[in-house]
Amino acid sequence: MNLTDDEIKSIAEDLDCGMKVYINKVTNKIKSIINTNDLFYADDEFLYEDLKEIEENFDQYFEFEKMDSSESFRVMEYFVESIEDIELKKKLELGLDLSKPFRNFKDIIDSETEYREKWFQFKNEKYIEYVKEQIEYIVH
Repeated sequence: MNLTDDEIKSIAEDLDCGMKVYINKVTNKIKSIINTNDLFYADDEFLYEDLKEIEENFDQYFEFEKMDSSESFRVMEYFVESIEDIELKKKLELGLDLSKPFRNFKDIIDSETEYREKWFQFKNEKYIEYVKEQIEYIVH
């Protein structure tokens, strides 16, 4: 399986946005589909052709997994470890220790312009690594 860096990045971004992503193991064609389980309303007719193709040829497709909540939490912890601003680091550590850690993290990081951009870059890099690990699994 030979995917370009742009294709891997696209898969990572789609997974991070909550989409289901499949790759045809023969053609390497990637199909990203809105995860209707995560949405209150989605137009299933729009997705019908791709879903039908995947269902009819399921053995030819590999479904990429999105990060589960524990893996996403670890990514946030790794990011916090990398922060040099001691005050921000302490706020984020406390936010992760309290109830609703994902919400706390988002609220804190959204108010930090410089670190907000660093967070998105960090998270994207970790998601790309996560996708590459899955590609290794497919190949072997």
